[in-house]
Order: sequence, then structure tokens, then C-alpha cells
Amino acid sequence: MFLPPDHFQLFDLPPRFALDIAALDSAYRSVQGQVHPDRFAAGTAAENRVAMQWATHANEAYRTLKSPIKRAAYLCERAGLPINAESNTAMPAEFLMQQLQWREALEAARTDRDLAALQALDEGMASERDRLLSEIGRALDVDSDHAHAASLVRQLMFIEKFGTEIASAVEPLRDSRASA
Repeated sequence: MFLPPDHFQLFDLPPRFALDIAALDSAYRSVQGQVHPDRFAAGTAAENRVAMQWATHANEAYRTLKSPIKRAAYLCERAGLPINAESNTAMPAEFLMQQLQWREALEAARTDRDLAALQALDEGMASERDRLLSEIGRALDVDSDHAHAASLVRQLMFIEKFGTEIASAVEPLRDSRASA
């Protein structure tokens, strides 16, 4: 049975939110060079299967650690506090009120076809994303407060999804201005 190592152990990196992405990239290339299935093409079926499992695990571990949201969620899960975004939708009241304001601003900008307002909202989301990432880093790496980090990750997931909605609203306006 294939029991993959912890993602951080696989790449010989410290289990922290603040991660040296260049070191991750280098470690990933090194691991892939060792476990890539092409290296085992002449091997037995069992060797090929194990190589494929290792390569798959390395790819998944890399994608997880490369993404700040996935990395934070993984660190929370390692600490026994899974994000459970589908079933745990509890958010601080202040954040819920902010969500309503953002949604109203998005709807008004869509209705008015106001590209400047959409871009301002997008910039606000980028700023909020940066703030949350910083706070998640502090919660995980300094305070070891995984429960707080999990709550912040759920908020960040909303911000990411909302950013996609903003982009969807911006695109048709940019297209219509470009063709005008």
C-alpha cells in the first residue's frame, strides 16, 4: 500500500505558511526527476505503478504548497482543523456585513455598466486578499492559531470566488469598449 509522506517532508521544506517558492520549485523538480514514470519505463508493472503513485503525489503536493489558499488549508488540516468550507460556513458578523456591501456594489456597477467601479471593487478585493494572506501567515507561523487561520481561509475563499465574479462582470465591458 502506498503511504505518501507529508507534503512538506516530501520536498524537505519546513511546515510553514511563509514558503520560499523558489525552493519549492527546485525541490519539486528534484523529486520529479527521481520519481517520474519515464525513469521506470523498463521496470516491472509494480515499479511503474509505484512510480506513477509517487509522481501523482508529488504533483498534488506541489499544487497544494504552491497555492497560498491550499497551503493554508493543508496546514490547518495537518493540525486537525480541516477547513470544511462546504459544511462550515460560519463567518464573523463583520465579514458578513462586508460581503453584503461588496455584493451591492457589484450589482450596482453591473447595472450601471460602470467599469471604473468594477475595477475599484477588484482593487479592493486584491487589497483584502493581501490583508487576509498576511493575517493567515501570522495566525499559522507566529501564533499557531489554526482555528483562527481556518476561519480566515474560509474568508479568503469567498474573496477569491468574489474576485472571479468581478472579473466576469468586467470582461464584457472591456470587450464592448475594445470593439467600439
